[in-house]
Amino acid sequence: MKLAAQEHLLPGGSLLEKWAFAQSAGFDGIEILVKSRAEFGERLPELREAAQSGVVLSSICLAGGPFIGEFDPEKRREALERMKLLLETAPQIGARGVVTPAAYGIFSKRLPPFEPPRSAEEDHRILLEALRTLGEHARKVGTTLFFEPLNRYEDHMVNTLEQAAAYCQETGLESVKVIADLYHMNIEEAQLPSSIRKAGKHLAHVHLADSNRLEPGAGHSDFASALAALRETGFDGFMAFEGRLSGPAEQVLPVSAHRLRFWP
Repeated sequence: MKLAAQEHLLPGGSLLEKWAFAQSAGFDGIEILVKSRAEFGERLPELREAAQSGVVLSSICLAGGPFIGEFDPEKRREALERMKLLLETAPQIGARGVVTPAAYGIFSKRLPPFEPPRSAEEDHRILLEALRTLGEHARKVGTTLFFEPLNRYEDHMVNTLEQAAAYCQETGLESVKVIADLYHMNIEEAQLPSSIRKAGKHLAHVHLADSNRLEPGAGHSDFASALAALRETGFDGFMAFEGRLSGPAEQVLPVSAHRLRFWP
């Protein structure tokens, strides 16, 4: 089991300080968050220096738009260009891949006005085109695109592991994989373990948050069965904590990491 924590959850002013704490708390890596292309560009020297100093940067995750499934063509173009930069950077800092959803917060069929401004067929065409473009780029630079399903209130296009795996299959590229987020799965999947088993070979990264978006063990999600299913599929990627914490990181993270490693 390889555990990571998103950088905002870790105490410390620098990545080296965060890494020192992460190791002491039982973590094997740090997931980097990206808000904007400009901000990421400014951080590149820090990221490269941290990697050279031995900090394990497990993955890169988008924390702000635009996203590849945006309605506006200019925003989609901007999202593709940023993702290409992140994919190129990932192998330079030792990260296994880059996480992106189809979109976040642009529309939900479960909230008014209920009918999206684009057809399901057009959604599919645009997403598949973007995933193929980025998947080819990932293949060329030697990294992986992690495609993340979000719950129905945060995205109207891809909500389940099965839907995401179907896109991966359709691209025909091994450089496009699925990320399983247990918080979103708690809302969308009928059974966590069966969904994980069905995703199988397409599953390459995991986000860990409980049913209430807090650290594992702070809610009611069935982590034991999910972890068992991951072991059965031969999953060997990173599992990264995200979301929020129920208390101070110094108290919460070591306990939660230990619980995960020894969950029945």
